[in-house]
Amino acid sequence: MRNVVEKSDGDSHPFVGLEEIESATGRLLVENLPLKAASDSLRHHPGDVLFSKLRPYLAKTYLPTSPGTGTGELLVLRPGPEIDSGFLSYVTRSSPWLDWANSTAYGTKMPRTSWELIGNYRTWLPPLEEQRGIAHFLDAETTRIDRIMRLRAQQEETLRERFGVALREQFDAFETVHTRLKFLLTSRPRYGVLVPEFVDDGIKFIRVNDLLDLEGRARDLVRISAAVSARNPTTVVREGDVLVSVVGTLGRAAIASASVQGANVNRAIAVLRPHSEVNRRLLTAWINAQEFAEQALLATGSDSAQRTLGMEDLSNFTLRWPSTATAQTRLAREVRKTQLGMLNLRKALLAQVAVIKERRQALITAAVTGQFDVSTASGRNVTDGV
Repeated sequence: MRNVVEKSDGDSHPFVGLEEIESATGRLLVENLPLKAASDSLRHHPGDVLFSKLRPYLAKTYLPTSPGTGTGELLVLRPGPEIDSGFLSYVTRSSPWLDWANSTAYGTKMPRTSWELIGNYRTWLPPLEEQRGIAHFLDAETTRIDRIMRLRAQQEETLRERFGVALREQFDAFETVHTRLKFLLTSRPRYGVLVPEFVDDGIKFIRVNDLLDLEGRARDLVRISAAVSARNPTTVVREGDVLVSVVGTLGRAAIASASVQGANVNRAIAVLRPHSEVNRRLLTAWINAQEFAEQALLATGSDSAQRTLGMEDLSNFTLRWPSTATAQTRLAREVRKTQLGMLNLRKALLAQVAVIKERRQALITAAVTGQFDVSTASGRNVTDGV
């Protein structure tokens, strides 16, 4: 195989960005790729294998089925006559390849590898027909595994919905008064940075998925240039801010600790700056409650593309809020009990998901390195009992 560097003609083509590729699965996260005209993008064709040289540990691989263009952070690997493209795509998702890619990567915050470095990788290469058999086997087995993953995702969504209902019931049962979100805040909510400029050493940058474990990811957040952050001063994070997702996935929230003070956020996150007497944990719990979800749905129901919650709408969300500091503390204590119960269930669910991912990775690695004969294997031991 070889790495093909073919610049775009500058016309609009379906464009593959790193954000469109799902880690480890080889799938796209969108149904339709955006059209983009960029002369610095790279062209690809059906049969090529795209692999992200930026942060290769994310295992972002895609096997395009039609011509298009992609970011320059993708290696365009074109198989020779001796290698099947489907087999090659699984090779690039196997543990030995990823270990090699990571070991050859340079840079700390935004590590990347290159063709000159990764191109020296050596792999087991069975006859072409056997490669196709391995690829077909893995297509079937990973499809089955992905179906289980989707079921786990549905279970998590059901858990989240039940949690939201339980929180609403707790707010309704307490000594509360009707108010609007803006009256709990010192300033109007603001969107974050629309066009980030990523650098190796700069200002920490918080994205929607980081809100799932903001404290745990604080050290490894990607960075943007200080100049870009300075142009967006209203969303520079302070300790105690409540960060909430407002584009696409709505209502994912986290409280900013000292570890992310001075960071900035992307366009899909709004920064809420509560008054000092407002209990941050309680406000975050309300964002997770059914009442927030219902108002967010009403505010974005007419959106034809990606759901985007307007800042004026968000400011005017209504909520039932404890009338005294003592009542806030009491309700926060009760809500915390509910949260802990939900977190324990979610932890068990995520543990299952982690095992399934590990077994999928092990199956791919074993198949493309010749550790078992796929013509006699069913692969069912990989997911049975999970």
